[in-house]
Amino acid sequence: MHSPRFRAVGALLLIAALGTACSAGPPPHSAGSATSAPAAPTAVRPPDANAAFDYQLGGAYPPPGEVRAVSRDRTARPAPGRYNICYVNAFQAQPDDAGSWEDDHPGLLLRDGHGDPVIDEDWNEPLFDISTGAKRAALMEIVGPWIDGCAKAGYDAVEPDNLDSYERSGGRLTARHAAAFAQLLADRAHRRQLAIAQKNTADLLPQRRRIGFDFAVVEECARYRECTGFAMAYAHRIFVIEYARRDFTAACRAWGAKLSLTLSDREVRPAGTKGALRRRC
Repeated sequence: MHSPRFRAVGALLLIAALGTACSAGPPPHSAGSATSAPAAPTAVRPPDANAAFDYQLGGAYPPPGEVRAVSRDRTARPAPGRYNICYVNAFQAQPDDAGSWEDDHPGLLLRDGHGDPVIDEDWNEPLFDISTGAKRAALMEIVGPWIDGCAKAGYDAVEPDNLDSYERSGGRLTARHAAAFAQLLADRAHRRQLAIAQKNTADLLPQRRRIGFDFAVVEECARYRECTGFAMAYAHRIFVIEYARRDFTAACRAWGAKLSLTLSDREVRPAGTKGALRRRC
């Protein structure tokens, strides 16, 4: 469960980049490369545009009747009769798992100049080290089975979080590293007949096709004025979560008839618990 972590980009630059990416198409396939183009999806079903969405990362509960798509943690079961998105923290370790990563896979945690793990201070999560092909392959030995588990449980798609961890790495990771690991995730998801979402990270929109993303889950795109870029890139197949009423209201006025918009409390608490908030346009 994470708050938005992405930089605002200039609208003109983003639109120009999207146009270039669309016209250029994906780069040639390079056999055996960790950054090669993902395999073509087989029986992958992206979500419908403007489908009513429920973000249930804080705990699963029966979705309201109008809801057509649900995102839940990979440890939860899918919601019957809905389009189900499986949340996977693919680029960082959960706080409760930090000790086991340090014990069992210390070489896969990103380290600072003192040899200590680099931590996402907002959520107390150590960053995975995706800086080399060997480390990305080793991480896929762990994260890949999580994606397999989503497919086995009956999910329709996967939402790998913290694609933008490089922004919190102190320059030790780059967008290129993130894109390379995301390609491996997309390939694994597609081989398991799962669609895959781009989570935030507008800077990687021009690379979405090369990576293999099918739709997007975006936090606070109205606040950061990024809804247009994501909507153009994914033909309105994006799920937007806003955490401030002012931003949600503005988004509904501008996009309510075209995009799936949800207002949530920042902790994404389950419905019926104290402080829980859910509104849709």
